[in-house]
Amino acid sequence: MSKLDWKKITLIFGLMILANLSLNKLGNKETFSQDNVRSQLDRFVEVFTYVKRFYVEPVESEKLVTGAIEGLLSELDPHSVYIPKKNLEKVTEEFEGYFEGIGIEFVVHNKILTVVSPIVGGPSEAVGLLPGDQIIRIEGESTYGIDESDVVKKLRGPKGSVVNVTIRRPGLSDPFKVAITRDRIPIYSVIASFMMEDNQTGYIYLGRFAKTTSEELQKALQELEAKGMESLILDLRSNSGGLLDQAIAVADKFIKGGEKLVYTKGRLRGTDEDFFSTNNDPYQDFPLVVMINHGSASASEIVAGAVQDLDRGLVVGQTSFGKGLVQNQIPLKDGSAMRLTIARYYTPSGRLIQRPYDEGLVDYYMDAYQEESEIEIDSSAVFYTQAGRKVYGGGGITPDIKLKDWRITRFSEQLRSKRIFFEFGSTFASDHPNAFSSFAQFQQEFAVTEEMLQDLEAILQKHDLEFSQEAFDKDKVFIENMMKAEVARHYWDSQHYYQVRMQADPEVKETLSQISKAKEILQLSSRRVQN
Repeated sequence: MSKLDWKKITLIFGLMILANLSLNKLGNKETFSQDNVRSQLDRFVEVFTYVKRFYVEPVESEKLVTGAIEGLLSELDPHSVYIPKKNLEKVTEEFEGYFEGIGIEFVVHNKILTVVSPIVGGPSEAVGLLPGDQIIRIEGESTYGIDESDVVKKLRGPKGSVVNVTIRRPGLSDPFKVAITRDRIPIYSVIASFMMEDNQTGYIYLGRFAKTTSEELQKALQELEAKGMESLILDLRSNSGGLLDQAIAVADKFIKGGEKLVYTKGRLRGTDEDFFSTNNDPYQDFPLVVMINHGSASASEIVAGAVQDLDRGLVVGQTSFGKGLVQNQIPLKDGSAMRLTIARYYTPSGRLIQRPYDEGLVDYYMDAYQEESEIEIDSSAVFYTQAGRKVYGGGGITPDIKLKDWRITRFSEQLRSKRIFFEFGSTFASDHPNAFSSFAQFQQEFAVTEEMLQDLEAILQKHDLEFSQEAFDKDKVFIENMMKAEVARHYWDSQHYYQVRMQADPEVKETLSQISKAKEILQLSSRRVQN
C-alpha cells in the first residue's frame, strides 16, 4: 500500500475519532471508549490492507473508503446517507430553489434533445422557445444521442453568459439559431394552482419544500383568493419533503397562532425542539383538504399531521410514506457531505411519523407502497385530535378518508414513459397552430376524436410499440386526458398541462366531493376555540 493510501485512511479515521470525541463534549452522557473505537478501526484497516494487496484486480482506495462510509451510514437508518461531491450541487439546488442556466424542462426523446416546456419567466421563454422544439446543436456541436448529464453541463452556466443553440421546430422546414443569455432559474415548489370547476374551490399542487416554498404558496393563495376561492385542496401527493422551516411556514398559513405544529426528540442536548404556529397568516377560516399518498414524506407529513391533529382540515388519499427522521447535513473536507439523523419528528398529538425499518431497506421501501387495503392499522397506536377524533400512529399519516390508489395498465405507463403522449401533443399543436383562441375555449371544445386516436396509434407503430385494445378500453379516460393535457402544454405551458390533468384526476374529483366534510372539521375547531 502506498504512503498516500495510508495517509488517506489515517486522516479519515482520525477525523471519525475526533468527531466522536466532539459529540461527547456536546452532551453525550454515554461512556465513550476510545480504545474500543481504535480496535474496530484497526480491524477495518487490516481488511483494507488485504484487499489492496491481494484482490484479483487493482482497487481504487477512494472507491473502497466511499463504500465503507456508505455501509457505515446504512447500518444506522434508511435516511442517513453519504452525498458524493459530484451529486452535492444538484441536491443543494433542490433545496435552494434555483440554478443558473437557460430555463427549460427537457427530455432526450429518440436520441434528440427536446424541450418539454420553457420555464415561465426564464431566458428560453424570453427568446421564444416552445414545447416540442428540438435543440439539435449546442455551440455548433450535434446533440444527437446526448445524455441528460451532458445536456446539463452544456446548457447550465453562470448568469450573464451566452450559449448558442440551433433549433428544429415541428412545422418549420429549416432550423434556426438562437443565442440565449443564461440567468438564475427558479425551481418552483408550486407546480400548479387554479380554480376547480365549481368556481369556489382552489387547487394547489405543491411539489417540494425548498427555500421559496412559503413565498410561492402565499402568492398562489392570494391569486386564488382574488378569483373567489372559498375552500382549498392542497395536493401533497408524491411530495417527498424538504426543508423543515418551510413545512412549518406552510402549516402556519392555515393554523391559528400558539398551536404546536410538530416537535422533535433526539439523543443529544439541543435536538429536542417544539415548533409553534404564529398569527401572521390569514388563511384560517376556509375549508381545507390535504391530499397525500404513499410518496408523501417528511415535510409533507408534518403539514398533513398538523392539519389533522389540530382539526384544521380533512386529510384524504393513501397512508403517507412514514419518514420522520431529522437529518443534519454535515459538509466534509473533500467537498462531499453526509446527512446524519439526529432526531425524530412527532405530530402534535404525539404520533411518531417514522415507520419501522427493522426488516431492512428492501422491505422498508416496498412496504411503503403497499395497496391501501393491505395496510393494517395498529389499533394499539391510537391518538386523539384536539377535538377528540381518533387518529392512528405506527408510521406515516393515515388519512381521514382513504382513496383507492389509481393505477394504470403497463400499456398506458409505457405510453407515458416513452413520451408517446408528448409526441402526439407536439404533432397536433404544430399541425393546428390556430385551432383555439384561448385556454377556456380549448377546455370546453377539445375532444379526442377517432382521427386523433389513429394518429396516436401511428406514433406507437413508429416506435415499434404494440397497441392494446384491452388496455385502452380500461384506461380510456386516462389516455384521452393525457392526450389533451399534452396538447395544452404545447399550446401554452406546463401549468396548463397540470390543470387539464388534475381536473380529470379521479382522486382530485373525489377530493372535491369531500369539501363538505372539511367544513364539518372546521366547525369542530371553531367550537373548540369558542369553548
